[in-house]
Amino acid sequence: MTHRFPYSKFFLPIKLKKLPATLFTAAILLVTALNPVFAADPFRTKDQRNIGNNTEAVFNAVFLKGDYQTANSLLEQALTTEANEPLLYAMRASLAYTNKDIAGLESYSQQTLKAAEKLMETDKLRGNLYAAVGEFLGGAVILSRQGTVNGAPQALSKLRKVYEYLDKAEAVSPQDPELNLIKGYMDLMLAVNLPFADPAQAIQRLEKNAAPTYLVDRGIAIAYRDMKQYPKALDYAEKALKATSDNPEVYYLKAQILREKAKKDKNPQLMRDAVNHFDKALTKKNQLPAGLVKQIERERGNADKSINNLGK
Repeated sequence: MTHRFPYSKFFLPIKLKKLPATLFTAAILLVTALNPVFAADPFRTKDQRNIGNNTEAVFNAVFLKGDYQTANSLLEQALTTEANEPLLYAMRASLAYTNKDIAGLESYSQQTLKAAEKLMETDKLRGNLYAAVGEFLGGAVILSRQGTVNGAPQALSKLRKVYEYLDKAEAVSPQDPELNLIKGYMDLMLAVNLPFADPAQAIQRLEKNAAPTYLVDRGIAIAYRDMKQYPKALDYAEKALKATSDNPEVYYLKAQILREKAKKDKNPQLMRDAVNHFDKALTKKNQLPAGLVKQIERERGNADKSINNLGK
């Protein structure tokens, strides 16, 4: 998919520049952060929020397992039992985006905002955070319908609102893991797409305060991939794979990094390794969106065809 605007993968699993393996989404990455004693909060090991078991199950299906089919089936139950949780609507919006359901994306982005506004009454941190996410998703609606040129002014207006809400959330708890994960993904997307922005601060934010770690590692791998720093990207992709070895999107991310490094180094063996990782991702194609499967297959085919031309 071509680059349109720096919206994060965390809540848009099909990234608007290059599909990673996933923010905001993939990720919506150390499994120890998913403490089983507090199963309803995938972000925190202390000062935990009652996010809801069904919402967390959807979160894990998408970001831990890369299993969109299971996530879709879990969503309906979660929507009936945890209707006040804005994270749930944000994930529902992201799944609508992967299915090119712009009407659904718009509807659930608005519901994210409504749930966030209600949550502000009891939790100003998460309420403001998901108000930012709702505005963020609203910007994706504008760009999807109007395109980059026509939609950019309105999308930039949305982006200003996003950071106003994020500033309010940060004033409550600047070291909160959920806040730093989402804001870190957003900052990285801006940093790798704007020539005057420095991604180092965004990477530091993720490494220092964000959780779960498997999504942190994945986001940083995406950033280094887009910065063309492939050895560092591979290091972080490997870290993410250790914690999410069943996630086909992470194999896809590593395949992309290997492919780009192979092209840069003119290394046919490295390209074969990339093809192997594309194949690993495709072993679980039944749990991925159809559009993503086609994209992986296309990139796999192009990588395979390029092997004989390398090293000449």
